[in-house]
Amino acid sequence: MASSSSSGLTFKLHPLVIVNISDHYTRVKSQMNPPLTSTSSSATVNDNNSNGVEHHQPAPRVYGCVIGVQRGRVVEIFNSFELLYDPSTHSLDRTFLEKKQELYKKVFPHFYILGWYSTGSDAEESDMHIHKALMDINESPLYVLLNPAINHAQKDLPVTIYESELHVIDGIPQLIFVRSSYTIETVEAERISVDHVAHLKPSDGGSAATQLAAHLTGIHSAIKMLNSRIRVLHHYLVGMQKGDIPCENSLLRQVSSLLRRLPAIESEKFQDDFLMEYSDTLLITYLAMFTNCSSTMNELVDKFNTAYDRHSRRGGRTAFI
Repeated sequence: MASSSSSGLTFKLHPLVIVNISDHYTRVKSQMNPPLTSTSSSATVNDNNSNGVEHHQPAPRVYGCVIGVQRGRVVEIFNSFELLYDPSTHSLDRTFLEKKQELYKKVFPHFYILGWYSTGSDAEESDMHIHKALMDINESPLYVLLNPAINHAQKDLPVTIYESELHVIDGIPQLIFVRSSYTIETVEAERISVDHVAHLKPSDGGSAATQLAAHLTGIHSAIKMLNSRIRVLHHYLVGMQKGDIPCENSLLRQVSSLLRRLPAIESEKFQDDFLMEYSDTLLITYLAMFTNCSSTMNELVDKFNTAYDRHSRRGGRTAFI
């Protein structure tokens, strides 16, 4: 497998595709490993202890097609659907594929099959079978690979896009997978959906404090990412100033444009505005506190008057007063 592609195509991947692949993998994995009851669980544990071997089922692989549009050298992947593929016999259910393709054509007439997707840590040699099987639909299909393994140290998305190129190896022309770079592209509906999912209340009945902590964590991550990128620009400018990096005026103009967008938080105007907003917030908090205290005091006075009026009537002191 070559390191990078030389086709010059620009790939844009939409979040819906990643969500579909992840959902497909989760469903298949949950069907292969159903939750055990207490009886079956204890029996399984006893059986494993008696044999001295702990059985682990291998992670399943799922397969599907990715659809989208290609405008010139730009390929945009919008959606995906599942495929019925048997990896043991390398057989693809053509009837199911044609039916799915026909249904999507009715709803999205401008979408075409751009390639296929699967799950795994890396592209395998057996993946070329299904890749070649789709070449009668698309002469140069792409391959989207999602790695379902959790790696907390990884910051990038565990998604890789491969293209196929014909290389001569040992005098024999062979198709191999080559990596291609991509960017995440979103539309307004996807942004709203992703934001809605991100702000859903936890199923375990999480409190408002939990949601606030998640919101603040997101803000902290965004500020941390902004800080790291500013440091990259700073190191680049320092290197250019020392002469370690050649000077490029076009990049300097872009850096200058980005720096103008950064908020200036050390100016005197910022301090004045910040103190004014801080004072206004404290004033509103104090007013709300006084209002709450006044309301509580009024309720206490009303209850006292009611209780005193009843007591005076029972004691016959109303006429005396």
